[in-house]
Amino acid sequence: MASETTPSTINDERAIRRGRRQALIDAGIEPYPAHSTVDAHAADLEERYADLADSASTEDTYCVAGRIRAFRKQGKVAFIVLEDVSGSIQLFCRVNTLEASGWDLLSQLDLGDIIGATGTIMRTRRGQLSVSPTAIELLSKSLRPLPEKFHGLTDREVRYRQRYVDLIMNPEVREVFRKRSRIVSTIRRHMEEWGYLEVETPILHDILGGANAKPFTTHYNALNTDCYLRIATELPLKRLIVGGLERVFELGRQFRNEGMDLTHNPEFTTMEAYCAYSDLDGMKELSQSLFQTIAREVCGCKEGRERLSYQGAEVDLSGTWRSATLSEIASEVTGEKLSMGTPVEHLREVCTTHGIEWAPSWGAGKLLFELYDELGEKTLVDPTFVCDYPAEVSPLAKRKPDDPRLTDRFELVICGHEYANAFSELNDPVDQEGRFAAQMEAKREGDEEAMGYDTDYIRALEYGMPPAGGIGYGIDRMIMLFCDQPSIRDVLLFPQLRPEGGRAQAAPASEAVQLRSGLTREQAFELLKRYNKDPFHIQHGETLEGLMRYYAQKYDPANVEFWGQVGLLHDLDWEQFRDEVSHTVKGAELLAEAGGTTELSHAIQTHNSDNNPDLPKPEHKMERVLFAVDELSGLIQAAVLMRPSKSVMDFEVKSLKKKFKDKRFAAGCDRDVIRKGAELNNMELDELFASVIEAMRAIAPDRDTFGADGAAR
Repeated sequence: MASETTPSTINDERAIRRGRRQALIDAGIEPYPAHSTVDAHAADLEERYADLADSASTEDTYCVAGRIRAFRKQGKVAFIVLEDVSGSIQLFCRVNTLEASGWDLLSQLDLGDIIGATGTIMRTRRGQLSVSPTAIELLSKSLRPLPEKFHGLTDREVRYRQRYVDLIMNPEVREVFRKRSRIVSTIRRHMEEWGYLEVETPILHDILGGANAKPFTTHYNALNTDCYLRIATELPLKRLIVGGLERVFELGRQFRNEGMDLTHNPEFTTMEAYCAYSDLDGMKELSQSLFQTIAREVCGCKEGRERLSYQGAEVDLSGTWRSATLSEIASEVTGEKLSMGTPVEHLREVCTTHGIEWAPSWGAGKLLFELYDELGEKTLVDPTFVCDYPAEVSPLAKRKPDDPRLTDRFELVICGHEYANAFSELNDPVDQEGRFAAQMEAKREGDEEAMGYDTDYIRALEYGMPPAGGIGYGIDRMIMLFCDQPSIRDVLLFPQLRPEGGRAQAAPASEAVQLRSGLTREQAFELLKRYNKDPFHIQHGETLEGLMRYYAQKYDPANVEFWGQVGLLHDLDWEQFRDEVSHTVKGAELLAEAGGTTELSHAIQTHNSDNNPDLPKPEHKMERVLFAVDELSGLIQAAVLMRPSKSVMDFEVKSLKKKFKDKRFAAGCDRDVIRKGAELNNMELDELFASVIEAMRAIAPDRDTFGADGAAR
C-alpha cells in the first residue's frame, strides 16, 4: 500500500502507480468510471451527528466521495481519511462489513486517489465520527504523489503554477478563493440594491481609451483589422450614460501589457461604475457603503465595528471615512503648510530636504504630488479619500470650478495602497476633443500609453451627457485586503507566470558540497587592491561580498566564504582593462596566477555571459544571485545617495521603482540586466527589489551608503 512504499524519486512512484492502474484494468476494474453517486458531505454529517455518542452506530446510510489524505491498514480493519469540498471524514473499513471486492481494492489504493464509499454512520470508541463502508469504488486513480505531508507545497512559484496541487494541499488557499467568490457576489448584489444596472461592454477595442496604459494587440480576421484588448471600460460605460441608463456598472477583466509586481498583474479585474446626476460625494457614499457591507457579510464584522487586520495593521472601516486634500497630507508629513500657492522654489527645497528628486519643468502641482506620493500615501492606514489632485497630474479630469489648478477627483487609499479612483466626469465635448488631440500628440512623440482619438465618443458627448460621478475599483486589491493576502497572485487562481520551459535551471545538488576558492579572504582582498586603486571599485567589491554572504546564509550555508569571495572579486579586472568582452576573462588569468581555483573563475565569469557568449551561463543559485544583485545594488546605491539621510535604512521599494523607470537616472545601470536577474531567480521585480534592499540593510556598514564618495559613478 501507499503507506508502505518509499520510492526514491517521483518518477519511481509514478511508475508504481501506473503499474497499479494497469493491474486494475487487467482485473476488469475501470480506474476512471463515468458515473458516481454522492448524497452527503463531511461537514454536513459532522453537523447532523454532532450528538452521536462514542461507540454508537446507526442504520443511516450515505454515499460519500473524496480524495484519500491518510490511509492505515491493520489486519482486518483499515482507516481512511477522505477529504471532500467541505472537510474530512473517516472511513472505518472492516473486513466483515465491507464487500470482498472493496476489501481487495484497498491494496491497490494510494494517497491522492479519489474514491466513493457507501455505508452507515457510526462513532468510534475514541469519538471519531466515521462512515462504516459496505462498498468502496475507485473513481480516479492518482498517478502522481502529493507533496510530502508535513512540509506540503511551499515553493511559491510552484504553488502559483500548479494551483490545483496548491488547492489540494492548503485548505487556507481554498478558503481565500471561496471568500473571493462571496465578495464578488456581495459586490454585485450591493450595486443592484443601489439601483445600478450591470452591463457588458466589448473586450476587443479598435481605439485605445479610458486609461493611459500599454495594450495587448491582436488581429480581427473577419474585419482584417488590428485591435486591442481593453485597458478600461470607461468610455463604453459613459456612452450608456449618454443613452439614458442612469446607473451602470461592469465587473470584468482588463488587460495591460505592463509589468508584474505585488499589486499588479497584466490581466486583472476591475469594477467601474457611473451614476448620472451624481458627483464625488455620491462616489464616496457608494464606496464606504460597499466596503462596510463586504466587511459585515463576508468577514463577519458587526455593524458599526467594521474592523480588519491587514498584514499586521489594524484597519477601521467603520463610521464616516476621512476626506483630505492632497495638499493637506503633504503638509502633515512635511510638518509645514503647503498648497498650490506655495512658491515653486520653496516646494523644490522641501523636496530636496526629503530626498525627492525634481525636474525644473515641474510646477507646484507636480511637486506637491511627489511629496504626497513619496511621503504621504504610505502613512494612510484607515480609509481616506485623497481629494483635489492637481490638474498637472490629472490631465483628463474635470477641473474644480473654484480653483482650475485642481481637479474634481479622489483616490481611496487604505494601508498605503490605492483601491479606487473617482472623478466628476468630464462631459464637455469641446474640452474632451482638445484632450484627445493632446493625447494624439503625445502618441506621435512616442508615448505608447497615450489614448487614441475616439471620434464616436466625441459624437456621443455632443448629444449631451448629464453631470455624472464615476469610479473604478481594483477588485483584486479589494480581495487582498479582505482576505489579508500580501500579493495579487495570492488572490488570482491563475496568475500570469513566465512560460515553464523558460524557467532557470534548479540548483544542482553539488551546491551542497564544499566549494573551494584556493584563496583566503585576506589574499582575495589584497588581490582586489592590487588591481584596483579607485576606492569606489574596492567598496563595490566589499558590498557584493557582503550581499553574497547574506544570500549564502539563506541558500548555501556550507559555502558562505566561497560566495563572499565570488562577490569580492567579481570585477577584479574591470578597472585595468574595461573591456566588456574580455571582462572576467582577464580576471580568470589573474586568479589563476594567484592560486584561485577554476570553480572560483567559473562562478565569476557567469555574470558577464551577456556580453561574451563564450562565457558560461549562470546556472548555480550562487551564480544567479550574483547576476541579479550586481547591477541592482549599484542602482540602489545611486538612489540612496540622493536621499538626505544617505542611508539605505529608510529607502523603500516604491522609491526604487521610480528610479528604475527613469532611464535617465544612473543610466549606466542596465535595466534589462536587472530584469533578467529577477527572471533567473524566479522573482518578480518587486520581490527582487525588496530582497536586495533588505540584504543591503543587513550588511550596511554603520548604516551608511556603502561608500557615498563614489556611489554615483
